[in-house]
Amino acid sequence: MVNDAVLTRVENTLAVIPEGVVVSYGQLADLSGLPGRARLMGRALRALDGEHNWHRVVRADGKIAFPHGSWHAHEQRQRLIEEGLTIKNNRINLKKYGWKPDLHTILSSLQY
Repeated sequence: MVNDAVLTRVENTLAVIPEGVVVSYGQLADLSGLPGRARLMGRALRALDGEHNWHRVVRADGKIAFPHGSWHAHEQRQRLIEEGLTIKNNRINLKKYGWKPDLHTILSSLQY
């Protein structure tokens, strides 16, 4: 079970990830103020209620984490394509589509 404070941090971070970019689970943890807790991010994403930008989170190698052919993988793929990302072999090019916020963006957008 993931506590409410962690869920709030993750939800707030997901809310500021712009359309058309992705972050890794580890980057989501870092931006949420929980460095080194990439696995916790997966549990937090499963525990969140309502609509949020879960589809903008991928593995550190750019791959969609869900099993190929699963409903979640299909849903994530479709949402990312609708935002203009190119997906090749179930992988997103992080050099091209990885979110790289500057310090000002991080400090002004993320609230814990």
